[in-house]
Amino acid sequence: MRRKFIVGNWKMHKGPADADALADTLKRALAGRDAKVDVGVAPPFVSLSAVVSRLKHTGILVAAQNLHSEAQGAFTGEISGEMLRQVGVAYCLVGHSERRQFFGDTDAFVEKKVAACFRSGLLPILCVGETLAEREAGKEREVVTRQLTAAIGKLQADQVPSVTIAYEPVWAIGTGKTASPLQAQEMHATIRGWLESSFPAFVARSTRLQYGGSVKGSNAAELLKMPDIDGALVGGAALNAEEFLAIVEAANAA
Repeated sequence: MRRKFIVGNWKMHKGPADADALADTLKRALAGRDAKVDVGVAPPFVSLSAVVSRLKHTGILVAAQNLHSEAQGAFTGEISGEMLRQVGVAYCLVGHSERRQFFGDTDAFVEKKVAACFRSGLLPILCVGETLAEREAGKEREVVTRQLTAAIGKLQADQVPSVTIAYEPVWAIGTGKTASPLQAQEMHATIRGWLESSFPAFVARSTRLQYGGSVKGSNAAELLKMPDIDGALVGGAALNAEEFLAIVEAANAA
């Protein structure tokens, strides 16, 4: 059985004080729960230390939103995986559509970032997904499988289940639009099929696939009931504790 995995991506919100307060609310709400769900949060860099400290020994995981491919060097404004590990981070988002769209992260750079996660002891959450134009052109499967092949196609089979793959249709991020449960399931089935054809059978059975794209409490249950959707990468709804906890509960009940 693949445990459901819900991660809140706080994006460029919540400085240290506000992040600590939100983390504390989640900590209190989820304390002592007997859950079937893994829960994580991805604060901005400046808030990581506060959140790691607040969530220590709670079982709530902390992820970074990005990293550089190199361990150190003259890369002003960047953060390495090794630095993130020193802070106490366990996971790192890689290839988020906003990084690809606004900051020029290419497929080749995303591959290097996945490698940097493994080098530094972080677990990658690899984001893949198509734009509206690519979907309307009927290229959504081609785009997603290209991104997968570039990012993790060269990994050893036993490394791949350590990667969480988050399918995030770019047209459904921050727009209020959501892929229907069937649309989301179709792409998740495509991703699992690619894993089956690219690696030994155990890889597809054990790799977790998240859906990301305007997930909220009102639609989480239907999405998370789909057979190949193992969790959610939550954006805006993750900034509201009540809304995020509703998604966690939906995952627990799925």
